[in-house]
Amino acid sequence: MSTPDNDQHTTKPRKRGIYLLPNLFTTAGLFAGFYAITAASNGKFEAAAIAIFVAMLMDGIDGRVARMTNTQSAFGAEYDSMADMVSFGVAPALVMFHWSLFSMEKIGWLAAFVYTAGAALRLARFNTQVGIADKRYFQGLPSPAAAALLAGLVWLGVDFDLSGQDMRIPVFMLTFLAGVLMVSNVRYHSFKDIDLKGKVPFVTLVAVSMIFAVTYLHPPVILFSGFLIYALIGPVMTLVNLRKKKGRHTSDTTEKDIHSQ
Repeated sequence: MSTPDNDQHTTKPRKRGIYLLPNLFTTAGLFAGFYAITAASNGKFEAAAIAIFVAMLMDGIDGRVARMTNTQSAFGAEYDSMADMVSFGVAPALVMFHWSLFSMEKIGWLAAFVYTAGAALRLARFNTQVGIADKRYFQGLPSPAAAALLAGLVWLGVDFDLSGQDMRIPVFMLTFLAGVLMVSNVRYHSFKDIDLKGKVPFVTLVAVSMIFAVTYLHPPVILFSGFLIYALIGPVMTLVNLRKKKGRHTSDTTEKDIHSQ
């Protein structure tokens, strides 16, 4: 016979719901991505570019908040991916299309789609590799960084009063290459090994303060330059590593030939 205590344990309903705090930041990022689309549709390209950077900031906060408050969930992970697809996949492509690529007609449409498809494939691959991939590195250019690269170019162009139509060739190349880099096997540092809870030298805080100060001097130039350098570091380091491996392989082969003689 079951006791009343056992009945209470077996019939106790499980709590249902979602964690509010991290999903609020995810929703804020999703709203920023949606706003970027509507702003670009109305010709407000500077506001659209800034909105993408806001979405990137919210995307960086929600995951860290979830880990720090121990509120990770399967729902939050899926919701974050859907929001990222809007903010870093669809929004940047449409902003670039409305600002510049529309002047290239079908070719411009193709570049925007390649970027969107690259972001979707990048996010799908990332989700399937959670728990097995090296957390220190990303495989392929992260979609937030790719989105910031394109948004930085738009912000830079508007700030210098450059016409998107006049810049359609570099815009096409950057949009297309960003989409390709997202699905490539090029490795990028994730910076996830940085311990935000631990103590750091005083000079680190000074360096971070200097970064903020320099960025404030001219955000469009600094942000675009920073993310362009980050996007280029991956392919450059990949080529350097391949050259080193090829050199080691050649030296090993030479040593084997000498010993065999």
